[in-house]
Amino acid sequence: MDVQRFKDRLAAGTLTRREMSTALAAAGLAAVTMPVHPRQARAAGETTLFTWAGYDIPEVAQPYIDKYSGPPNYAIFGEEEEALQKLRTGYAPDLAHPCSYSVGRWRDAGLFKPIDTDRLEHYGDIWDDLTNLPTTHADGATWFVPWDWGNSSVLFRTDLAPDYAGAENHSWNILFDEKYAGRLATYDAVDGAVIVAALVAGVADPFNMTDDEIATVEALMIKQRPMLRYYWTDQSSVEQGLASGELIASYAWNSSVVTLKQQGLPVEYMNPKEGILTWVCGLMMLQEGPGDEQAAYDLIDAMLAPQSGAWLIDNYGYGCSNKKAFDLVSTERLEELGISSPEALFAQGVFFEPIPPERREKYIGMFDDVKAGA
Repeated sequence: MDVQRFKDRLAAGTLTRREMSTALAAAGLAAVTMPVHPRQARAAGETTLFTWAGYDIPEVAQPYIDKYSGPPNYAIFGEEEEALQKLRTGYAPDLAHPCSYSVGRWRDAGLFKPIDTDRLEHYGDIWDDLTNLPTTHADGATWFVPWDWGNSSVLFRTDLAPDYAGAENHSWNILFDEKYAGRLATYDAVDGAVIVAALVAGVADPFNMTDDEIATVEALMIKQRPMLRYYWTDQSSVEQGLASGELIASYAWNSSVVTLKQQGLPVEYMNPKEGILTWVCGLMMLQEGPGDEQAAYDLIDAMLAPQSGAWLIDNYGYGCSNKKAFDLVSTERLEELGISSPEALFAQGVFFEPIPPERREKYIGMFDDVKAGA
């Protein structure tokens, strides 16, 4: 981990929530929970948002700030499981910001209440693919309002791997291509390396594999292991590796596309034929939130506002759930970020799903054996 770069981006407020999470993990910390702007909460509707690092910024909540003459109160977490445990022990914000694959567990904890979408001005502008996610609704009610989304895919140097350039050539297979051995990298996580290998192996349901499918994926990962320069835990190592040419291709997130293109590097972010991995995060409302309920609804609406989403897209490279936000960003910029056609990404995307606990344990054991060379 590049400690100075981490410190600089944290101070500048440009550290993404995923970079914060991996940095905390690398430091041996599961999560950090801390209030931000605690004295401003009363002046801003007494609303507290429990969110990822990097989202405690005025640019994604300006309509709320305009109405309440100040920002909401923020509390920061670095990992969803630890955030849920914090809530279970009695911590009570007004809103929380999990991802779709965690919504079922969070809802089943009995701490949240349904959201009345009729009270949200911008809810009707959300992409149908996101409001129709299975985790969004349960028992005839809406529990989760999608807000930000992004992808996990391959970021590669087009000058060093020209045979994969162009949408028709995009494939996860580049991370298993022997001619690039020693100049490839992938994410050191079950949800990264294992799921990608399952897609390449043609597994029907990567999130709930049979024992035979796990064995097939393990064999593929054993073959891949000597081709990898490294398994990464800090995305800055991916950016540095691609910038220097040490790496030709790596599993990466949208934010790295922004960073490397700003440096003028010839990189391309894939929409692989096997499916681009897609995550969706959003907002849930606590039953016992201490603030004003209308202010909490106003904060959701402020984050859904097109101008908030446009800032998120342009600065973080992530998508916003409000389709109107894309109208505020130039076509050239959207194409540069690889998100000019959200509906096409959703149609081809493989949305992250919960992995059943007993399956996850098998995935973890298999992945540990691969990395150990067992």
